[in-house]
Amino acid sequence: MTNEIYIYILIMSAVTLAIRILPLTLIRTEIKNVKVRSFLYYVPYVTLAVMTFPAIIHATQSEISGAAALVFGIAAAFFGASLFQVAVLCCAIVFVSELFLI
Repeated sequence: MTNEIYIYILIMSAVTLAIRILPLTLIRTEIKNVKVRSFLYYVPYVTLAVMTFPAIIHATQSEISGAAALVFGIAAAFFGASLFQVAVLCCAIVFVSELFLI
C-alpha cells in the first residue's frame, strides 16, 4: 500500500510538470492567431467563475439565499456598485433571507 502512494505522487508530479513545462518549451514564438489569443485571455476568468459560482450558492444554509445574493450581486455590479458595496449587499441579502426563510 505504501509503495502505491509513491507511484501516485510520482505520476501526479510528472503530469503537473508536463502541463507547466511543455507549453514553455513547445511554444517559443508569439501567438498570432486571434482566436487562440482570445481563448487564452479568458481562461483565468472562466476558471475563477467555475470555482466561485457554486461556492456562492452552497456556502449558505439555504441555496435559495445564496442564489438570491448572487442575482442581487450581479445586478448591483452591473449598475456600477463597487466591490465592497456588492459584498455588503450580498451579505445583507443572505442574512435577511436566512432570517426569514429558515
